[in-house]
Amino acid sequence: MQTRPRFHGPSDLHLHSSASDGTEPPALVMAAAHRHGLRTAALTDHDTTSGWAEAADAATSLGMTFVPGMELSSRHRWRSIHLLAYLVDPDDAALRAMTDRIRSSRLDRAREMADRIGRDYDVAWEDIVAQTSDGATVGRPHIADALVARGVVRDRAEAFAGILSPANDYYVALYAPDPVTAVELIVGAGGVAIMAHPAGRAGVPGDGLLDAMLDAGLAGFELAHRENLPEGVRALKRIVRTRDLIVTGSSDYHGLGKPNLPGENTTSDAMLARILAGGTGSSAVFA
Repeated sequence: MQTRPRFHGPSDLHLHSSASDGTEPPALVMAAAHRHGLRTAALTDHDTTSGWAEAADAATSLGMTFVPGMELSSRHRWRSIHLLAYLVDPDDAALRAMTDRIRSSRLDRAREMADRIGRDYDVAWEDIVAQTSDGATVGRPHIADALVARGVVRDRAEAFAGILSPANDYYVALYAPDPVTAVELIVGAGGVAIMAHPAGRAGVPGDGLLDAMLDAGLAGFELAHRENLPEGVRALKRIVRTRDLIVTGSSDYHGLGKPNLPGENTTSDAMLARILAGGTGSSAVFA
């Protein structure tokens, strides 16, 4: 598709499809974004770009601008840190090798967790696979959906708070690179790295880690997100001002998987322009 150097808001730059752990295919995610008044949207599935083509076609058919994205997993000690990777080259060898490794680990982890859970609850591997779409890697959300379908829990939130919690013996850790390496991979693939929901219940990462990530090329923070807490947001705003960073706002929409709705938080045109100017691995697609 031909692209043009323009876009129009409002913009939601964090949405998930059934290519990872959302409940709707990419085209329906873009349709949902359009129904909620969005005119620019990014698909940011976990560790995959497989939904880009479908989402771009759907978005542009609705007169929307599509921003290619991905949510890259990383881990620092006990903590999971996610990075929104915009405009990366999906064929970059280093980034692709890492996402392949993460998805493989996700599948192995899901199988082991399923085995552990199946000893105590009437849930089989086949029940979990039935909750996925073609090509999607099985993950904890799909286990949660299987638990819901079997009547073990009421919804995903209950599953994640209990059976699937890291505090539970059923839990198995996911392989992921350290956050600095993850930032370097995104930047090396021509992308713009934004830290997703950085001020949640786990707190803002320690200054040493943030400084290392920023020195590696972290471009900013997703500050308008329902999981962020005010104290952490205030601390990050001070860093934003000092370093002139990008600030985004997004829904983290997952279809029926979460209560989040497209457009409940949005990104300003000025910040979107900075992302589009900074990414060289791929391009936004305009209607």
